Amino acid sequence: MGASGSKSRGLWPFAPAAAGGAEGPGGQQALARARGPRAATPFVFTRRGSMYYDEDGDLAHEFYEETIVTKNGRKRAKLKRIHKNLIPQGIVKLEHPRIHVDFPVIICEV
Repeated sequence: MGASGSKSRGLWPFAPAAAGGAEGPGGQQALARARGPRAATPFVFTRRGSMYYDEDGDLAHEFYEETIVTKNGRKRAKLKRIHKNLIPQGIVKLEHPRIHVDFPVIICEV
């Protein structure tokens, strides 16, 4: 996963508020509060699903169809990947919130 590049477009939601923002001890700003109309929390609650539904309603990352191939008088089963008639899973709610990829954070063990 690479960076989304949102910083370069000026749409970074974690930018500090205008002068007079809430500051915590040591002059550091509170990170979990959303300030202003465009400000956002550093947490992500949903993601785009990576699986697909087939015509029968089964859910999987990939679907295969078994085909019988006759070669030199011998029957052999081969798996052929299905690409058509697959419906994306859509938006999936995360069980636990995660930190946004653009949020600057340093994790250390004490």
